[in-house]
Amino acid sequence: MRERVTIRELARLSGVSVGTVSRALNGYSDVSPETRERIMQLARALEYTPTAAARMLVTQRSHVIGVFLETGEGHPDLQHPFFHEVLVGIKHCLGERGFDLLLFASEQPGNGFGPHSYEKRCRHHNVDGAVLMGVDPEDEETRRLVRSTVPCVGVDVALHGPSTGYVISDNRTGILAAMRHLHELGHRRIAHVTGLVETRPGAERLRAYRDALRELGLGYRDEYVAYGDFYVESGRAAAARLLALDEPPTAIVAASDLMVLGVLRAAAEAGVSVPGDLSVVGFDDIQLAGHLHPPLTTVRQDKAGLGRAAGEALVACIEGADAPAVTTLPVELIVRESTAPPPAGG
Repeated sequence: MRERVTIRELARLSGVSVGTVSRALNGYSDVSPETRERIMQLARALEYTPTAAARMLVTQRSHVIGVFLETGEGHPDLQHPFFHEVLVGIKHCLGERGFDLLLFASEQPGNGFGPHSYEKRCRHHNVDGAVLMGVDPEDEETRRLVRSTVPCVGVDVALHGPSTGYVISDNRTGILAAMRHLHELGHRRIAHVTGLVETRPGAERLRAYRDALRELGLGYRDEYVAYGDFYVESGRAAAARLLALDEPPTAIVAASDLMVLGVLRAAAEAGVSVPGDLSVVGFDDIQLAGHLHPPLTTVRQDKAGLGRAAGEALVACIEGADAPAVTTLPVELIVRESTAPPPAGG
């Protein structure tokens, strides 16, 4: 195996300074075409691969982006398909711009920084910026990072600071579309299984459900709101309670497709047919949604698009541009076979 060539060796063999080699490799215009070509030919011949330190000589950047995805009780995690697709969008966007991703894997890093030292961890790894998902925007460590000079962008997390922005789907429009669809089918007893209401999406979707009831002239019924956490088991427990009511709903709008899996399980256990007895609408349009039985009517959000938008906003912050404080992506109601008119007399 060939020993790795360093930038200093390139400089020695080229007969120029380390700074000149760095500037040539990074495309700076103040290096003559002849010198740049000589350096590039030598780099190709020696299969030179720049280290992070070499990349930083001129650009003062590591070309590494930190990704914080908070896990544990009260937080989402990588098991949720939403985050897989968002991460794909982030990877593609930032990868095309020459950045690598560093996923911070634990709340208990082995570097002595303590359980939540976001800013210190960013400084320690010399990241150029950070993407935050699933974090509490009011947590003191989140606020400390956002107040710092580290460019930050949140996905579904509202961040407000000197070099921050956030991206989010149009949750309100999505829930309103779902509620109008059910109302047009004839449903009047429509329940909602919430996501984590401590999160921006969970709170916005619950608020939109209440607003839709007013818009459609339907009375708000406290018992028709069941609280979940975006995951399967909470959807099952919520639907079991709703279906056991003396006057159960004829339709359920869930704040995530994963919770719909639990709703369908609870309906089957209660002997309730979907969509014959109960119509169900989800949110996300995960890849599994169209393959369920019945195929799921759901609100599609552009998950990879959220990742791309986060990456683009972060690059803008890193480059010193005024990135948009908020980027809201449109959603679309996808009507499949899990919704139908309510049963006679329902």
